[in-house]
Amino acid sequence: MLTRLRNTFNAFPRQFWLVALGVLISSIGSSLIWPFQLIYASKILQQPIATVASLISISSFAGMAVSFLGGSIADRFGRKPVMFAAVLAHGLAYLLMSRATTYVGFLVPMTLMGAAMPFHAVGSDAMMADIIPPADRNRAYSILRMFSNAGIAIGPAIGGFIVSRSYTLAFYGAAAGMLAYSLILLFFVRETLRRQEHQQTESLLENLRDYRRVLADRRYVRVVAAITFGMIAPLMMWTLFAVYTKTYFGLPEYLYSWLPITNALMCVFVQYFVTLFTRKHEPVRMAALGMFVYALGVGSVALMSNFWGFWVSMIILTFGELILVPTGTTYAANRAPADLRGRYMTVYWFTWGLARAAAPLVGGLLNDQIAPQAIWYGGLAIGTVSAVILLALAREKKGEGISAGG
Repeated sequence: MLTRLRNTFNAFPRQFWLVALGVLISSIGSSLIWPFQLIYASKILQQPIATVASLISISSFAGMAVSFLGGSIADRFGRKPVMFAAVLAHGLAYLLMSRATTYVGFLVPMTLMGAAMPFHAVGSDAMMADIIPPADRNRAYSILRMFSNAGIAIGPAIGGFIVSRSYTLAFYGAAAGMLAYSLILLFFVRETLRRQEHQQTESLLENLRDYRRVLADRRYVRVVAAITFGMIAPLMMWTLFAVYTKTYFGLPEYLYSWLPITNALMCVFVQYFVTLFTRKHEPVRMAALGMFVYALGVGSVALMSNFWGFWVSMIILTFGELILVPTGTTYAANRAPADLRGRYMTVYWFTWGLARAAAPLVGGLLNDQIAPQAIWYGGLAIGTVSAVILLALAREKKGEGISAGG
């Protein structure tokens, strides 16, 4: 085991492990509070679930509004400044949210947070594609997810007890985690963008026009669109699960925290073995499988009424995540030409922003207009349709593109 760990460590450059450390620290901090954000906002605002959940939708729309700039800036000026600004803004948002007492008071920091998230994702994914060879990218993205989820396993375990006493303290902890990551980026991480002549002379507007080259990749656009639609299902669960279990079944925060902890622990200890399987198969086919498992996890919530039932649903959902997320990221990174990596990743994460914006609106309307259980049946239907579309795309051009392993 020690030999395997040593070999894994030596297989990746120092830069990779610095970013992984920053991701671990920041995810510990942010996960002190994010599983409970909507519970807190709902408690303060005393508004229907659809109204409170709209904060997430507006936050996501803000991210989409600026996300295309993130890819262009990352490809023109560098990955590091994009990541640094995003992490610092994220920390500021937590400080502002700790003082919020009105809808607008929550809207401002959540909009800032929504704008920051795609900038970091685009910068980080492009940086990893710069320094990691194609054959190792699936493993690299999986390891980063393992570090992130190790933090998520630690954070809610502490945060569940902190928020039962002081939500403000949890917000401060989240901000501190982001500050620590920003210092790592500022002082220890080097820029990885190889500046080319055209990047020095192109205007930002001309840089933005290069997105036409991405959109001309019809195969890529269709795959990403199908993933976008399907991701509404699991994002409904991540957005509304805590409020649903608290409102309708009285599940306390400290007990709910074990659900995201279970997800995180599985991502840490199971992701590697799932990746060994997925990297051997065509990535779009694996995306279809992951999406269907996602759908089953979401749909199963409708049948559950206690902690252990919800725990089983989380386990099913997590297997879908383990299959789909690294495979999708690797597909996007491997599909992109070197000079368009930032923009390919921007388009990929933009679609997640669309799903993140739609999920609270769809889930909130299903809850308020039909019934709470309708959220989960709707998620099952959405995820299944997406899986069928992805499977059709995989069969349409079997073997096209680069495998998940390279």
